[in-house]
Amino acid sequence: MRRIAFILMMLLAVPVAAVEPEEMLADPVLEARAQALDHELRCVKCQSESIASSNSDWARDARVLVRELLTEGMSDEEVVDFFVARYGDFVKMRPDADGANLILWASGPLMLLIAGGLAFAFLRGRARATPQQAGALSEDEEARLRRILEE
Repeated sequence: MRRIAFILMMLLAVPVAAVEPEEMLADPVLEARAQALDHELRCVKCQSESIASSNSDWARDARVLVRELLTEGMSDEEVVDFFVARYGDFVKMRPDADGANLILWASGPLMLLIAGGLAFAFLRGRARATPQQAGALSEDEEARLRRILEE
């Protein structure tokens, strides 16, 4: 029974294309461009899905708007710029790697290099250190121990 429930849950978790048939354009070339743009633009309501896979009202309106802009003769770049002008770079599923975004793109690999360098330095310093004898006492400690044992 658990296996059947698991299979049903997995089938329900598969993303479904959210484009409704009435949203589709009659021109297959324009529709292909629109679908490609749908995968490039993020749903600002869902924030983790493209407008192609989101079922929110905002995503539906955005898909319709993409198709309207394409039928008006806008290029793909102009459509993306239209959305970026209203919602910022966040609306792109893959933001550009320039300007302030370059810091975000570079920070992950940079932190990995820094952590690797620190780990290397730590381990190398640890290997060079002379091991201390576990049972060795200093002269003061030995004298104090003798006094305690004599009492």
